[in-house]
Amino acid sequence: MKLITPSLSLLINFLLGASWAFAFLGAFTLFFLFLHIGVFYSLFGSFIGALPGLFFVLLIEYFLMRQEKLNELKRQTKLLEELVAQNRS
Repeated sequence: MKLITPSLSLLINFLLGASWAFAFLGAFTLFFLFLHIGVFYSLFGSFIGALPGLFFVLLIEYFLMRQEKLNELKRQTKLLEELVAQNRS
């Protein structure tokens, strides 16, 4: 995803990668923590452990989607303004 500035794109990609790492780390940690209790509890624990990281992944992806939609609307507005200006001349 190419954003307005390269530094913003780098920051967003870093945060997205950190969120995925946080989700995997939480899932693996709680999976192995609850493994001695039972497989069902360890799977449920890994799901619960992954939720905070997955929430941040969804939040960042939502931001990227809204940014892409805004850029597309700006592009369409510019094209419509050019068409209106050509029809008036």
